[in-house]
This record gives sequence, C-alpha cells and structure tokens, in this order.
Amino acid sequence: MRRSCITIERQYGSGGREVGRILSHKLGIPFYDGELLLLAAERFGLNPGVLKEKDEKRSGSLLHDIAVFAGSMQDYGRMFEPYQQFEAVSETIRRLAMEGPGIFIGRCADTVLKNVCGSLNIFIYASSMEERIQRIHHTDHVPLKNIEAYIRRKDQQRREYYKMFAEKEWGRMENHDICLNTSSFGYEGCADIIAAMADRASGSRKKE
Repeated sequence: MRRSCITIERQYGSGGREVGRILSHKLGIPFYDGELLLLAAERFGLNPGVLKEKDEKRSGSLLHDIAVFAGSMQDYGRMFEPYQQFEAVSETIRRLAMEGPGIFIGRCADTVLKNVCGSLNIFIYASSMEERIQRIHHTDHVPLKNIEAYIRRKDQQRREYYKMFAEKEWGRMENHDICLNTSSFGYEGCADIIAAMADRASGSRKKE
C-alpha cells in the first residue's frame, strides 16, 4: 500500500505554513518546510545559505540562461544550479515520503510525489489582503511601507518557480484536490477540513 502524504502550496501570507503545523499536530505526522533545505544541504553537500536564498525562486529567464550558456564554462555551471538545487530538495522530499506519511510545504512537492505516494494536494489562499499584510508584518517583520507590493512579488516568484519545475500554473484549482481560503475558514478550520479528507482517503485505501 502506498503511503499517504499531504502537500500544501500557498499564497505568501495566507497562513499555509500555520495550517500545516496545526494539521501535523492533529494527524500526528511530521511537518516539513524549511527543514527540507537543511536536510538537502547536509545530504548533498550544498550551502544551506544559498539554498535558502534561492528557495522557491526561479533563477533568471530562458534568454538569460542562453546568454549565460554562451559566456564561459564557469557560467555554464551556474546555469544549471537551479536545477541541481531543485533536484536535491526533490530527492529529499521523495526519501522522506518513502519513510512514512508527512506534510510537505511548497517546493512543487505535489509534482515531486506524483509517482511516489498517494497524496492530497492542497492550495491555501487568503481573500483578505489586509490579513495577509498583518501576518507578514508580524511573523516575517516586514515593514508596512510597500508591503502589499512585496507580497505580490513573493507570489510571483512562487508562480514562476512552480511553472518552471512543475510545468503547471500555480494556484489553478484543477491542479489541486482542494483550495481553501483561510480568510473564510481560519487556520484551524482549514486544518480540520484537510484532516477529514485525509481520514476519508485512508479509509478508502483500507477497503481496497
């Protein structure tokens, strides 16, 4: 029987990470977010600072990559860094999923685990920009000045990263089992809904 995992893609400031933490407590299974970077860096001998800096960001455009390719062999190596970093994190996600159920935040985990384990793929968003602003201001200590533009830029980075590595449109409902609005249901409510879905999926697999 394939093990069940839960993947959560999320808007920046929507509370997707908090939903994952609550869900981890409810289901009694591990929660993986920034830890993935440390585990990947340790296993593959990468610089954790660089992985964090490049986390869920697409590096340059295709035209930039071509220009780099035409530059020098040193630049040629740098051209492939985003792919090497992605594969290191992806291999870490796959290894953890094979060890047992877990909750994976971002990093195209839904695509990475597509052929590895049965998973529920969730997208978390927040319809209230004001709630997103307040969360980012208090949790990430981002100044209120120009914070909305900062949030939109972070979303765009995630959108481009997802498009590059998952080859799908980030946030489209057909790419996920369910999309949940924390502005409507709250973090706890979203976690309750996902937990119920996970229990139902687990029950269906047992009958099979």
